[in-house]
Amino acid sequence: MTVLLLRLAAPLQAWGVASRFARRETQQYPSKSGILGLISAAQGRRRTDPVEEALQGLGFGVRVDQPGRLIRDFQVALSLDKKQQFPLSQRYYLADAAFLAAIHGERELITGIREALRRPEFPLYLGRRSCPVTEPLVLGEPTELTLVDALRSTEWQAAQWYRRQQPERLRLPIYRDLLPGDPGDRLRERVRDMPLSFDPERREYGWRTVVEDHVDIDNPLGRAGHFPMAALGGE
Repeated sequence: MTVLLLRLAAPLQAWGVASRFARRETQQYPSKSGILGLISAAQGRRRTDPVEEALQGLGFGVRVDQPGRLIRDFQVALSLDKKQQFPLSQRYYLADAAFLAAIHGERELITGIREALRRPEFPLYLGRRSCPVTEPLVLGEPTELTLVDALRSTEWQAAQWYRRQQPERLRLPIYRDLLPGDPGDRLRERVRDMPLSFDPERREYGWRTVVEDHVDIDNPLGRAGHFPMAALGGE
């Protein structure tokens, strides 16, 4: 099995998993449905095309390298003839966030995804069309590391200004698929972000189990001081 690493960093991102009606929220980290949608767009798939089982079966995980800040935008839409005004909507975004995402699968599939992301058929965005991707998106060549090892060992993707505001040692949260052999006491939750259909007429999502993990890292640019997570058993 092979891992492909993606850098998700842009002025705005939005990863909705519970958006309804005029209130469009965002999750605090990228969703599996959002990343599979990104891949599907790169491959030239339309929203009405079925979601392939091979994509649904990809292992997935995210490391929060720079959490960003939550912002709210108010939007008003008019009909094409400008005679009808739709209700005011609230849309939430993550500003100045940076994530490391990892997808895990068979080498041939992962290699094809990498090439598609480097030469996409359709424009790519981070959750919503108003959040275009910034480069570099793909980090290097596919690796034979495990999903967990890749998320723990890959270089920190945070901006320099953010690093200077952090302590000399800090903890990066990781949210990943439940894997065989995970300890029973590992913190986990059920998230409804497994895409079954992207069709606008009948969007459908299934549940998956997400495990909360972490990695502790050194920050040479950080401010001197104690490591606040050390008392909780940090490395």
